[in-house]
Amino acid sequence: MSVRRETNDYVTRVLRSPDEVAAAEWNELLRVQDEPTPFMLHEYLLALHNSGSATPATGWTPRFITLERDGVMVAACALYVKPHSYGEYVFDQAWANAYAQHGRRYYPKAVVAVPFTPVPGSRLLARNSAERTLLVKALIRWCEAEQLSSLHVLFGSSDDRQACEEAGMMLRHSVQFHWKNMAPTLATACAALPPEGAHFALGRPGGETVAPTLATACAALPPEGAHLALGRPGGETVAPTPATSAYRDFEHFLSSLSQDKRKKIRQERRKVADAGISFRWSLGGAISQPDWDFFYRCYERTYLEHGNAPYLSRDFFQAMASTMPGNWLLFIAQRQGRPVAASLLALRTGGPGRVAYGRYWGALERVDCLHFEACYYQPLSWCIDHGYQRFEGGAQGEHKMARALLPVKTSSAHWLAEPAFAAAVERFLEREGEGVGRYLEDLGQRSPLKNQPG
Repeated sequence: MSVRRETNDYVTRVLRSPDEVAAAEWNELLRVQDEPTPFMLHEYLLALHNSGSATPATGWTPRFITLERDGVMVAACALYVKPHSYGEYVFDQAWANAYAQHGRRYYPKAVVAVPFTPVPGSRLLARNSAERTLLVKALIRWCEAEQLSSLHVLFGSSDDRQACEEAGMMLRHSVQFHWKNMAPTLATACAALPPEGAHFALGRPGGETVAPTLATACAALPPEGAHLALGRPGGETVAPTPATSAYRDFEHFLSSLSQDKRKKIRQERRKVADAGISFRWSLGGAISQPDWDFFYRCYERTYLEHGNAPYLSRDFFQAMASTMPGNWLLFIAQRQGRPVAASLLALRTGGPGRVAYGRYWGALERVDCLHFEACYYQPLSWCIDHGYQRFEGGAQGEHKMARALLPVKTSSAHWLAEPAFAAAVERFLEREGEGVGRYLEDLGQRSPLKNQPG
């Protein structure tokens, strides 16, 4: 652990493991943030570390940074030093390529994020905005002292974004698709998106070789006007109003969609039912050990079929079952009583609205449209029945609009130590906004809702 005095009143501590962080203080600080999620609970971060899922061996070297005043933790964040950009879902590989073309070192870099979890929410925990901004400035000074190339605050909340801007960081915005338990309009959903000309997301960069000049340092990034591969979630909870009340049931939800979308969903659900598939769900402590074991078989197999080892170990999920059981909901698909697939959701049960997060899925058999049923229709029906205000369906995107998951903005913030590279990226972000604006206009013409454009 290292300690530095920021002012006469504040002390910064750099801790090398979540084990060194006071769990009760951390969780209490998280509770009072504008967008708390279960993924920032101390138990979750500790399980990532202790299970071997997010450790130096996998490219996530923890440096939990806290700000103390009079011996009390008043601000904190989970920072990781990384030798690569895997497991982040905010794509900066083109930046690394540009650095390499100039003989500069981009890695290691610092990220303030939840490993493997592109769910928007509070990342910079603080009692107030002034201490949150002080924390960001302390992070930048620490990165400078450690000679790191850059600092990235990924999928932060509105309060995080404000603090980062005040500290001089650059913003990137991307689009995810979320469902809300209300009869929405696309105009309402898109109101949360950045205005034309704002600084938008860089998408999934390429990596082509370019001439190593500062003017072309970011030439590997997507061209102007390109439809970008935008990142994952965000979106504030909107309370139902008399004009937009919560859905009564799944059929009421379907009635809000255009005829072609209703027809498509019913056809997809019929294919699964005709294949003899039924579902059961278990919540929290009711999820049995055999069901956790079956889920992991499905999860692991699906990753391996795509040529990758799973990010998360079985020990991680065992820790979730032991320390955070109330935050998990498991759906199991079965045929003639035999399980064939599973999807696991995380739940925010308190705070500013109840939210379900689609997180992990896998299958042992191929059944047409089973993924849509397990990962969208069963969760949406459950959310309606149990009064959940929002469902975030995971990374990637546009196909979710056909299922009434509408676009919302997510934000990340970035600081680059090299001024010339920072200036090049900032210029690109300004141009990129025009292309993303056209992308959003295109989304607006394809609303799944009744009486909307498209």
